[in-house]
Amino acid sequence: MLSLRIDGDLLDRLRERAAKRGMSVQDYVTRTLIRDDFDERFKTAVDETEKFYGLT
Repeated sequence: MLSLRIDGDLLDRLRERAAKRGMSVQDYVTRTLIRDDFDERFKTAVDETEKFYGLT
């Protein structure tokens, strides 16, 4: 089981993207997480966030 806390704006964007693909938000997020390149994209996002907040 995976539980995520997200703000309203992000949820709205996820709903829009999922609807375009005819999917539920849960299915859309799950498929995004299991994509082959997720690890690389996640690491890049974390690196950029750390750089933004001056943590690196």
